[in-house]
Amino acid sequence: MCGFYGAIGSNPNVCHEVYEALVCLQHRGQDSAGIVSYDHRFHLKKGNGLVRDIFRAKNMERLTGTWGIGQVRYPTFGGATTEDAQPFQVHYPYGIAMAHNGNVTNAEILTEWLRCEKRTIMNSSCDIELILATFAAELGEIGGVDPDPESVFKAIEKVLQRVKGAYSVISLVAQLGMVAFRDPHGIRPLLMGKRIAADGTVEWACASENIALEILGYSDIENIGPGEAVIFRPGEDPLRRKVLSIRHNPCIFEHVYFARPDSIIDNVSVYEARRNFGIQLAKKWEKSGFHADVVIPVPDSACTSASTMARELGIEYREGLVKNRYIGRTFIMPGQGERTSSVRRKLNAIESEFKGKDVLLVDDSIVRGNTSRQIVELARAAGAKKVYFASCSPPVRHPCVYGVDMSTRAELIANETSEAEIAQKLGADAVIYQEISDLRLAVANSGSDLHYCAACFDGNYPTADVSAETLSNIEEARLQDQRQRLSTEADKVGEPG
Repeated sequence: MCGFYGAIGSNPNVCHEVYEALVCLQHRGQDSAGIVSYDHRFHLKKGNGLVRDIFRAKNMERLTGTWGIGQVRYPTFGGATTEDAQPFQVHYPYGIAMAHNGNVTNAEILTEWLRCEKRTIMNSSCDIELILATFAAELGEIGGVDPDPESVFKAIEKVLQRVKGAYSVISLVAQLGMVAFRDPHGIRPLLMGKRIAADGTVEWACASENIALEILGYSDIENIGPGEAVIFRPGEDPLRRKVLSIRHNPCIFEHVYFARPDSIIDNVSVYEARRNFGIQLAKKWEKSGFHADVVIPVPDSACTSASTMARELGIEYREGLVKNRYIGRTFIMPGQGERTSSVRRKLNAIESEFKGKDVLLVDDSIVRGNTSRQIVELARAAGAKKVYFASCSPPVRHPCVYGVDMSTRAELIANETSEAEIAQKLGADAVIYQEISDLRLAVANSGSDLHYCAACFDGNYPTADVSAETLSNIEEARLQDQRQRLSTEADKVGEPG
Protein backbone atom coordinates (compact mmCIF):
# COMPACT_ATOMS: atom_id res chain seq x y z
CA MET A 1 0.00 0.00 0.00
CA CYS A 2 1.22 3.48 -0.83
CA GLY A 3 0.02 7.06 -0.73
CA PHE A 4 0.50 9.91 -3.17
CA TYR A 5 -0.28 13.56 -3.70
CA GLY A 6 -0.07 15.91 -6.67
CA ALA A 7 -0.75 19.62 -7.10
CA ILE A 8 -0.77 22.14 -9.94
CA GLY A 9 -1.37 25.88 -9.64
CA SER A 10 0.47 29.13 -9.03
CA ASN A 11 2.40 28.21 -5.87
CA PRO A 12 6.12 28.56 -6.77
CA ASN A 13 7.02 26.36 -3.79
CA VAL A 14 4.69 23.48 -4.54
CA CYS A 15 7.24 21.06 -3.09
CA HIS A 16 6.45 22.34 0.42
CA GLU A 17 2.77 21.58 -0.14
CA VAL A 18 3.58 18.10 -1.44
CA TYR A 19 5.85 17.54 1.57
CA GLU A 20 3.05 18.45 4.01
CA ALA A 21 0.66 16.12 2.20
CA LEU A 22 3.12 13.22 2.33
CA VAL A 23 3.57 13.70 6.08
CA CYS A 24 -0.22 13.49 6.35
CA LEU A 25 -0.18 10.26 4.31
CA GLN A 26 2.85 8.74 6.05
CA HIS A 27 0.65 5.99 7.54
CA ARG A 28 0.29 4.53 4.02
CA GLY A 29 4.00 3.83 3.59
CA GLN A 30 7.17 4.20 5.64
CA ASP A 31 9.77 2.51 3.46
CA SER A 32 10.59 5.33 1.03
CA ALA A 33 9.34 8.65 -0.27
CA GLY A 34 9.94 11.00 -3.15
CA ILE A 35 8.93 14.34 -4.67
CA VAL A 36 9.29 15.60 -8.23
CA SER A 37 8.54 19.21 -9.23
CA TYR A 38 8.34 20.90 -12.62
CA ASP A 39 9.26 24.40 -13.83
CA HIS A 40 9.94 23.57 -17.50
CA ARG A 41 12.38 21.00 -16.11
CA PHE A 42 11.88 18.11 -13.72
CA HIS A 43 13.55 18.20 -10.30
CA LEU A 44 13.54 14.92 -8.34
CA LYS A 45 14.49 13.87 -4.83
CA LYS A 46 13.69 10.47 -3.35
CA GLY A 47 15.15 8.09 -0.81
CA ASN A 48 14.55 5.44 1.84
CA GLY A 49 12.93 6.22 5.16
CA LEU A 50 10.29 8.58 6.50
CA VAL A 51 9.40 11.83 4.77
CA ARG A 52 10.99 13.95 7.49
CA ASP A 53 14.26 12.01 7.21
CA ILE A 54 14.63 12.31 3.44
CA PHE A 55 13.97 15.98 2.73
CA ARG A 56 16.21 18.76 4.01
CA ALA A 57 16.21 22.50 3.30
CA LYS A 58 18.76 22.12 0.50
CA ASN A 59 16.57 19.48 -1.18
CA MET A 60 13.49 21.67 -0.98
CA GLU A 61 15.31 24.67 -2.43
CA ARG A 62 16.16 22.60 -5.48
CA LEU A 63 12.60 21.33 -6.01
CA THR A 64 11.34 24.46 -7.73
CA GLY A 65 8.15 24.77 -9.74
CA THR A 66 4.38 25.16 -9.58
CA TRP A 67 3.61 21.54 -10.45
CA GLY A 68 4.58 18.66 -8.19
CA ILE A 69 3.81 15.08 -7.23
CA GLY A 70 5.03 12.92 -4.37
CA GLN A 71 4.64 9.43 -2.96
CA VAL A 72 5.18 7.41 0.21
CA ARG A 73 5.75 3.71 -0.31
CA TYR A 74 5.97 0.38 1.34
CA PRO A 75 6.96 -2.40 -1.05
CA THR A 76 4.47 -5.09 -2.00
CA PHE A 77 6.81 -5.90 -4.86
CA GLY A 78 10.24 -4.53 -5.55
CA GLY A 79 13.04 -3.99 -3.12
CA ALA A 80 13.48 -1.53 -0.31
CA THR A 81 16.04 0.43 -2.32
CA THR A 82 16.25 4.02 -3.50
CA GLU A 83 16.05 2.72 -7.09
CA ASP A 84 12.55 1.43 -6.36
CA ALA A 85 11.38 4.61 -4.62
CA GLN A 86 8.84 6.72 -6.49
CA PRO A 87 8.16 8.92 -8.45
CA PHE A 88 9.78 7.57 -11.62
CA GLN A 89 10.47 9.66 -14.71
CA VAL A 90 11.31 9.27 -18.40
CA HIS A 91 12.50 11.86 -20.93
CA TYR A 92 10.66 10.46 -23.94
CA PRO A 93 8.10 11.44 -25.04
CA TYR A 94 7.97 15.05 -23.81
CA GLY A 95 9.12 14.18 -20.29
CA ILE A 96 6.88 12.31 -17.87
CA ALA A 97 7.02 11.75 -14.10
CA MET A 98 4.71 9.25 -12.43
CA ALA A 99 3.77 7.67 -9.08
CA HIS A 100 1.06 5.21 -8.09
CA ASN A 101 -0.67 3.16 -5.43
CA GLY A 102 -1.45 -0.45 -6.25
CA ASN A 103 0.00 -3.51 -7.90
CA VAL A 104 0.27 -4.86 -11.45
CA THR A 105 -0.78 -8.50 -11.82
CA ASN A 106 0.54 -9.14 -15.35
CA ALA A 107 4.03 -7.74 -14.78
CA GLU A 108 5.79 -10.62 -16.53
CA ILE A 109 3.66 -10.25 -19.68
CA LEU A 110 4.15 -6.47 -19.75
CA THR A 111 7.89 -6.78 -19.27
CA GLU A 112 8.14 -9.13 -22.23
CA TRP A 113 5.87 -6.95 -24.40
CA LEU A 114 7.93 -3.86 -23.66
CA ARG A 115 11.16 -5.71 -24.41
CA CYS A 116 10.03 -7.36 -27.64
CA GLU A 117 7.66 -4.76 -29.08
CA LYS A 118 9.03 -1.48 -27.73
CA ARG A 119 12.72 -2.36 -27.21
CA THR A 120 12.40 -1.14 -23.65
CA ILE A 121 13.95 -2.87 -20.65
CA MET A 122 13.06 -2.41 -17.00
CA ASN A 123 15.70 -1.07 -14.64
CA SER A 124 13.91 -1.74 -11.34
CA SER A 125 11.58 -4.25 -9.74
CA CYS A 126 8.94 -1.59 -9.02
CA ASP A 127 5.81 -1.97 -11.10
CA ILE A 128 5.25 1.78 -11.57
CA GLU A 129 8.07 1.51 -14.10
CA LEU A 130 5.88 -0.86 -16.13
CA ILE A 131 2.90 1.52 -16.06
CA LEU A 132 5.09 4.50 -16.94
CA ALA A 133 6.87 2.65 -19.76
CA THR A 134 3.55 1.46 -21.21
CA PHE A 135 2.04 4.96 -21.04
CA ALA A 136 5.16 6.52 -22.58
CA ALA A 137 5.27 3.94 -25.38
CA GLU A 138 1.61 4.47 -26.28
CA LEU A 139 1.80 8.26 -26.02
CA GLY A 140 4.96 8.32 -28.13
CA GLU A 141 3.13 6.56 -30.96
CA ILE A 142 -0.09 8.59 -30.71
CA GLY A 143 1.11 12.09 -29.84
CA GLY A 144 2.43 14.87 -32.06
CA VAL A 145 5.31 17.28 -31.59
CA ASP A 146 3.67 18.71 -28.47
CA PRO A 147 1.48 16.80 -26.00
CA ASP A 148 -2.27 17.29 -26.32
CA PRO A 149 -5.19 16.10 -24.15
CA GLU A 150 -6.75 13.84 -26.77
CA SER A 151 -3.51 11.91 -27.27
CA VAL A 152 -3.11 11.54 -23.51
CA PHE A 153 -6.65 10.16 -23.12
CA LYS A 154 -6.05 7.67 -25.92
CA ALA A 155 -2.74 6.58 -24.38
CA ILE A 156 -4.43 6.08 -21.00
CA GLU A 157 -7.11 3.96 -22.65
CA LYS A 158 -4.36 1.74 -24.06
CA VAL A 159 -2.79 1.50 -20.59
CA LEU A 160 -6.09 0.49 -18.98
CA GLN A 161 -6.59 -2.18 -21.64
CA ARG A 162 -3.07 -3.57 -21.31
CA VAL A 163 -2.11 -3.18 -17.63
CA LYS A 164 -3.98 -5.54 -15.27
CA GLY A 165 -4.35 -5.22 -11.53
CA ALA A 166 -5.11 -2.34 -9.18
CA TYR A 167 -3.60 1.09 -9.63
CA SER A 168 -4.35 4.73 -9.04
CA VAL A 169 -1.85 6.91 -10.86
CA ILE A 170 -0.68 10.53 -10.68
CA SER A 171 1.60 11.96 -13.35
CA LEU A 172 3.19 15.13 -14.70
CA VAL A 173 3.48 15.48 -18.47
CA ALA A 174 5.89 18.25 -19.44
CA GLN A 175 4.30 21.16 -21.33
CA LEU A 176 0.80 19.82 -20.64
CA GLY A 177 -0.02 19.47 -16.94
CA MET A 178 -0.95 16.94 -14.27
CA VAL A 179 -2.70 13.70 -15.20
CA ALA A 180 -4.54 11.29 -12.89
CA PHE A 181 -6.25 8.00 -13.68
CA ARG A 182 -7.68 4.96 -11.92
CA ASP A 183 -7.88 1.31 -12.96
CA PRO A 184 -11.18 0.07 -14.47
CA HIS A 185 -12.28 -1.47 -11.16
CA GLY A 186 -11.30 1.50 -9.00
CA ILE A 187 -9.71 -0.79 -6.43
CA ARG A 188 -7.34 1.83 -5.03
CA PRO A 189 -8.65 5.27 -3.92
CA LEU A 190 -8.10 8.50 -5.85
CA LEU A 191 -9.59 11.92 -5.07
CA MET A 192 -9.35 15.46 -6.43
CA GLY A 193 -10.00 18.89 -4.94
CA LYS A 194 -10.00 22.59 -5.79
CA ARG A 195 -8.52 25.61 -4.02
CA ILE A 196 -8.55 29.34 -4.76
CA ALA A 197 -5.10 30.89 -4.29
CA ALA A 198 -4.52 34.35 -2.82
CA ASP A 199 -4.10 35.79 -6.33
CA GLY A 200 -7.43 34.30 -7.43
CA THR A 201 -5.87 31.44 -9.37
CA VAL A 202 -7.70 28.12 -9.24
CA GLU A 203 -5.39 25.35 -8.03
CA TRP A 204 -6.01 21.61 -8.23
CA ALA A 205 -4.70 18.64 -6.30
CA CYS A 206 -5.12 14.85 -6.18
CA ALA A 207 -4.48 12.46 -3.30
CA SER A 208 -4.96 8.93 -2.03
CA GLU A 209 -7.07 10.18 0.89
CA ASN A 210 -9.28 13.25 1.23
CA ILE A 211 -7.69 14.25 4.53
CA ALA A 212 -4.50 15.35 2.72
CA LEU A 213 -6.58 17.67 0.54
CA GLU A 214 -8.64 19.06 3.43
CA ILE A 215 -5.61 19.86 5.58
CA LEU A 216 -4.12 21.88 2.73
CA GLY A 217 -7.27 23.92 2.19
CA TYR A 218 -8.88 22.18 -0.79
CA SER A 219 -12.64 21.93 -1.15
CA ASP A 220 -15.15 20.46 -3.63
CA ILE A 221 -13.39 17.16 -3.00
CA GLU A 222 -14.68 14.27 -5.10
CA ASN A 223 -13.65 10.82 -6.25
CA ILE A 224 -12.07 10.12 -9.58
CA GLY A 225 -14.10 7.13 -10.72
CA PRO A 226 -13.02 3.67 -11.86
CA GLY A 227 -11.53 3.84 -15.33
CA GLU A 228 -11.66 7.64 -15.29
CA ALA A 229 -8.82 9.95 -16.37
CA VAL A 230 -8.47 13.65 -15.51
CA ILE A 231 -6.11 16.18 -17.09
CA PHE A 232 -5.31 19.32 -15.07
CA ARG A 233 -3.82 22.27 -16.97
CA PRO A 234 -2.70 25.62 -15.50
CA GLY A 235 -5.50 28.18 -15.48
CA GLU A 236 -8.08 25.87 -17.06
CA ASP A 237 -10.89 23.62 -15.89
CA PRO A 238 -9.97 19.93 -15.66
CA LEU A 239 -10.77 17.65 -18.57
CA ARG A 240 -12.47 14.45 -17.38
CA ARG A 241 -13.22 11.31 -19.32
CA LYS A 242 -14.51 7.87 -18.40
CA VAL A 243 -11.96 5.93 -20.43
CA LEU A 244 -12.63 2.29 -19.53
CA SER A 245 -14.85 1.34 -16.60
CA ILE A 246 -15.87 -2.23 -15.78
CA ARG A 247 -17.29 -2.35 -12.25
CA HIS A 248 -16.41 -0.45 -9.10
CA ASN A 249 -14.70 -2.84 -6.67
CA PRO A 250 -12.89 -0.72 -4.06
CA CYS A 251 -10.71 -2.48 -1.50
CA ILE A 252 -12.56 -3.12 1.76
CA PHE A 253 -9.26 -3.43 3.67
CA GLU A 254 -8.84 0.35 3.31
CA HIS A 255 -11.59 0.72 5.93
CA VAL A 256 -10.23 -2.08 8.10
CA TYR A 257 -6.64 -0.91 8.40
CA PHE A 258 -4.99 1.43 5.94
CA ALA A 259 -6.95 4.66 5.84
CA ARG A 260 -6.93 7.28 8.57
CA PRO A 261 -10.14 7.22 10.64
CA ASP A 262 -10.90 10.83 9.66
CA SER A 263 -10.77 9.96 5.95
CA ILE A 264 -13.70 9.30 3.64
CA ILE A 265 -12.96 6.60 1.06
CA ASP A 266 -15.34 6.32 -1.91
CA ASN A 267 -17.93 8.41 -0.03
CA VAL A 268 -17.79 6.16 3.05
CA SER A 269 -16.56 7.45 6.41
CA VAL A 270 -13.76 5.23 7.69
CA TYR A 271 -14.68 6.16 11.26
CA GLU A 272 -18.33 5.16 10.79
CA ALA A 273 -17.31 1.90 9.11
CA ARG A 274 -15.08 1.03 12.07
CA ARG A 275 -17.86 1.85 14.53
CA ASN A 276 -20.08 -0.53 12.62
CA PHE A 277 -17.36 -3.21 12.71
CA GLY A 278 -17.58 -2.99 16.51
CA ILE A 279 -21.37 -3.25 16.50
CA GLN A 280 -21.34 -6.37 14.33
CA LEU A 281 -18.47 -7.97 16.26
CA ALA A 282 -20.32 -7.41 19.55
CA LYS A 283 -23.19 -9.53 18.21
CA LYS A 284 -20.74 -12.31 17.34
CA TRP A 285 -19.20 -12.16 20.83
CA GLU A 286 -22.60 -12.37 22.53
CA LYS A 287 -23.32 -15.61 20.68
CA SER A 288 -19.97 -17.12 21.73
CA GLY A 289 -20.88 -17.56 25.40
CA PHE A 290 -17.46 -16.31 26.53
CA HIS A 291 -17.02 -13.85 29.40
CA ALA A 292 -14.75 -10.81 29.52
CA ASP A 293 -14.11 -8.28 32.28
CA VAL A 294 -12.53 -5.69 30.03
CA VAL A 295 -12.15 -4.80 26.34
CA ILE A 296 -8.69 -3.60 25.35
CA PRO A 297 -7.86 -2.40 21.82
CA VAL A 298 -4.63 -2.93 19.94
CA PRO A 299 -3.84 0.69 19.05
CA ASP A 300 -4.55 2.54 16.87
CA SER A 301 -6.76 1.32 14.03
CA ALA A 302 -8.85 -0.95 16.30
CA CYS A 303 -9.67 1.68 18.94
CA THR A 304 -12.91 2.90 17.35
CA SER A 305 -14.24 -0.63 16.85
CA ALA A 306 -13.17 -1.78 20.32
CA SER A 307 -14.77 1.15 22.16
CA THR A 308 -18.00 0.65 20.22
CA MET A 309 -17.94 -3.08 20.93
CA ALA A 310 -17.43 -2.46 24.66
CA ARG A 311 -20.34 -0.01 24.74
CA GLU A 312 -22.63 -2.46 22.93
CA LEU A 313 -21.70 -5.26 25.35
CA GLY A 314 -21.76 -3.13 28.50
CA ILE A 315 -18.16 -4.15 29.27
CA GLU A 316 -15.50 -1.82 30.62
CA TYR A 317 -13.22 -0.31 27.94
CA ARG A 318 -9.60 0.28 28.84
CA GLU A 319 -6.60 1.35 26.78
CA GLY A 320 -4.27 -1.12 28.45
CA LEU A 321 -1.67 -1.22 25.69
CA VAL A 322 0.56 1.82 25.36
CA LYS A 323 1.97 2.53 21.93
CA ASN A 324 5.34 4.08 21.18
CA ARG A 325 4.29 6.40 18.37
CA TYR A 326 7.82 6.71 17.04
CA ILE A 327 7.77 3.11 15.84
CA GLY A 328 6.20 2.50 12.45
CA ARG A 329 3.12 0.42 11.64
CA THR A 330 4.28 -3.18 11.95
CA PHE A 331 2.03 -4.61 9.23
CA ILE A 332 3.60 -2.43 6.54
CA MET A 333 7.20 -3.12 7.49
CA PRO A 334 8.84 -5.02 4.63
CA GLY A 335 10.50 -7.92 6.46
CA GLN A 336 9.06 -10.47 8.90
CA GLY A 337 12.10 -9.98 11.11
CA GLU A 338 11.52 -6.23 11.22
CA ARG A 339 7.86 -6.76 12.08
CA THR A 340 8.63 -9.19 14.89
CA SER A 341 11.37 -7.10 16.51
CA SER A 342 9.33 -3.90 16.32
CA VAL A 343 6.24 -5.24 18.13
CA ARG A 344 8.01 -5.39 21.50
CA ARG A 345 9.44 -1.92 20.99
CA LYS A 346 6.07 -0.58 19.88
CA LEU A 347 3.67 -1.84 22.57
CA ASN A 348 3.76 -2.21 26.33
CA ALA A 349 1.06 -3.43 28.71
CA ILE A 350 -0.29 -1.56 31.75
CA GLU A 351 -0.31 -4.37 34.31
CA SER A 352 -3.24 -3.03 36.37
CA GLU A 353 -5.57 -3.31 33.37
CA PHE A 354 -4.75 -6.99 32.83
CA LYS A 355 -3.94 -8.54 36.20
CA GLY A 356 -6.52 -11.10 37.33
CA LYS A 357 -8.94 -10.26 34.51
CA ASP A 358 -10.52 -12.06 31.59
CA VAL A 359 -9.36 -9.81 28.76
CA LEU A 360 -10.89 -9.33 25.33
CA LEU A 361 -8.25 -7.94 22.97
CA VAL A 362 -9.58 -6.33 19.79
CA ASP A 363 -7.47 -5.76 16.68
CA ASP A 364 -8.31 -4.70 13.14
CA SER A 365 -7.11 -7.98 11.62
CA ILE A 366 -4.91 -11.03 12.06
CA VAL A 367 -2.74 -11.49 8.98
CA ARG A 368 0.50 -13.33 9.72
CA GLY A 369 -0.10 -13.70 13.44
CA ASN A 370 3.33 -12.50 14.54
CA THR A 371 2.00 -9.27 16.05
CA SER A 372 -1.06 -10.95 17.59
CA ARG A 373 1.01 -13.72 19.19
CA GLN A 374 3.31 -11.25 20.93
CA ILE A 375 0.39 -9.14 22.12
CA VAL A 376 -1.17 -12.21 23.72
CA GLU A 377 2.18 -12.89 25.39
CA LEU A 378 2.20 -9.31 26.72
CA ALA A 379 -1.29 -9.79 28.16
CA ARG A 380 -0.31 -13.07 29.83
CA ALA A 381 2.86 -11.54 31.26
CA ALA A 382 0.78 -8.66 32.68
CA GLY A 383 -1.31 -11.17 34.65
CA ALA A 384 -4.42 -11.75 32.53
CA LYS A 385 -6.42 -14.83 33.63
CA LYS A 386 -7.85 -15.44 30.19
CA VAL A 387 -7.05 -13.79 26.87
CA TYR A 388 -9.55 -13.71 24.03
CA PHE A 389 -8.61 -12.19 20.70
CA ALA A 390 -11.23 -10.58 18.44
CA SER A 391 -10.53 -9.54 14.85
CA CYS A 392 -12.63 -6.79 13.25
CA SER A 393 -12.17 -8.54 9.91
CA PRO A 394 -12.66 -12.14 8.74
CA PRO A 395 -9.77 -14.63 8.50
CA VAL A 396 -7.25 -13.59 5.85
CA ARG A 397 -6.99 -16.84 3.88
CA HIS A 398 -5.96 -15.63 0.43
CA PRO A 399 -3.07 -13.53 -0.88
CA CYS A 400 -3.74 -9.99 -2.04
CA VAL A 401 -2.47 -9.21 -5.54
CA TYR A 402 -3.73 -5.63 -5.58
CA GLY A 403 -1.20 -3.78 -3.46
CA VAL A 404 -1.44 -5.09 0.11
CA ASP A 405 1.51 -7.09 1.43
CA MET A 406 -0.30 -10.41 1.89
CA SER A 407 1.63 -12.02 -0.89
CA THR A 408 2.12 -15.68 -0.03
CA ARG A 409 -0.35 -18.19 1.36
CA ALA A 410 2.30 -19.75 3.60
CA GLU A 411 2.63 -16.44 5.49
CA LEU A 412 -1.08 -16.23 6.33
CA ILE A 413 -1.90 -17.79 9.70
CA ALA A 414 -5.49 -18.54 8.62
CA ASN A 415 -4.45 -20.41 5.48
CA GLU A 416 -6.05 -23.87 5.79
CA THR A 417 -6.27 -23.41 9.57
CA SER A 418 -9.32 -23.52 11.85
CA GLU A 419 -10.12 -20.83 14.41
CA ALA A 420 -9.29 -23.24 17.24
CA GLU A 421 -5.88 -23.93 15.69
CA ILE A 422 -5.28 -20.20 15.21
CA ALA A 423 -6.10 -19.57 18.88
CA GLN A 424 -3.60 -22.26 19.84
CA LYS A 425 -0.90 -20.72 17.64
CA LEU A 426 -1.53 -17.29 19.15
CA GLY A 427 -1.63 -18.64 22.69
CA ALA A 428 -5.15 -17.23 23.18
CA ASP A 429 -8.04 -18.93 24.94
CA ALA A 430 -10.20 -18.30 21.87
CA VAL A 431 -10.28 -16.25 18.68
CA ILE A 432 -13.37 -14.45 17.40
CA TYR A 433 -13.49 -13.31 13.76
CA GLN A 434 -15.89 -10.96 12.03
CA GLU A 435 -18.15 -12.73 9.53
CA ILE A 436 -17.59 -11.51 5.97
CA SER A 437 -21.31 -10.82 5.59
CA ASP A 438 -21.15 -8.63 8.71
CA LEU A 439 -18.05 -6.85 7.39
CA ARG A 440 -19.89 -5.97 4.18
CA LEU A 441 -22.98 -4.97 6.17
CA ALA A 442 -20.88 -2.69 8.37
CA VAL A 443 -19.61 -0.76 5.36
CA ALA A 444 -23.07 -0.75 3.75
CA ASN A 445 -24.52 0.73 6.95
CA SER A 446 -21.98 3.52 6.57
CA GLY A 447 -23.66 4.52 3.32
CA SER A 448 -22.15 2.33 0.63
CA ASP A 449 -23.75 0.03 -1.92
CA LEU A 450 -20.48 -0.71 -3.72
CA HIS A 451 -19.25 -4.17 -4.71
CA TYR A 452 -16.16 -4.26 -2.51
CA CYS A 453 -13.10 -6.33 -3.28
CA ALA A 454 -12.65 -8.72 -0.35
CA ALA A 455 -10.44 -11.21 -2.18
CA CYS A 456 -8.08 -11.62 0.79
CA PHE A 457 -11.07 -12.94 2.76
CA ASP A 458 -13.19 -14.79 0.20
CA GLY A 459 -10.80 -15.51 -2.69
CA ASN A 460 -13.00 -13.72 -5.25
CA TYR A 461 -10.66 -11.55 -7.33
CA PRO A 462 -12.55 -8.88 -9.31
CA THR A 463 -10.06 -8.67 -12.19
CA ALA A 464 -10.62 -11.49 -14.65
CA ASP A 465 -6.91 -12.17 -15.20
CA VAL A 466 -6.27 -13.67 -11.72
CA SER A 467 -6.13 -17.46 -12.00
CA ALA A 468 -4.48 -20.18 -9.91
CA GLU A 469 -1.47 -19.90 -12.23
CA THR A 470 -1.38 -16.12 -11.77
CA LEU A 471 -1.39 -16.52 -7.99
CA SER A 472 1.41 -19.10 -8.15
CA ASN A 473 3.51 -16.88 -10.41
CA ILE A 474 3.02 -13.83 -8.21
CA GLU A 475 3.75 -15.86 -5.09
CA GLU A 476 6.98 -17.20 -6.57
CA ALA A 477 8.01 -13.71 -7.68
CA ARG A 478 7.37 -12.37 -4.17
CA LEU A 479 9.33 -15.20 -2.56
CA GLN A 480 12.23 -14.57 -4.91
CA ASP A 481 12.01 -10.86 -4.12
CA GLN A 482 12.11 -11.62 -0.39
CA ARG A 483 15.12 -13.90 -0.80
CA GLN A 484 16.92 -11.22 -2.78
CA ARG A 485 16.11 -8.62 -0.14
CA LEU A 486 17.44 -10.86 2.64
CA SER A 487 20.57 -11.51 0.60
CA THR A 488 21.09 -7.78 0.10
CA GLU A 489 20.66 -7.14 3.82
CA ALA A 490 23.15 -9.92 4.62
CA ASP A 491 25.69 -8.40 2.22
CA LYS A 492 25.51 -5.12 4.13
CA VAL A 493 26.63 -6.70 7.41
CA GLY A 494 30.05 -5.37 8.28
CA GLU A 495 29.94 -2.46 5.84
CA PRO A 496 31.12 0.93 7.15
CA GLY A 497 28.43 3.15 8.65
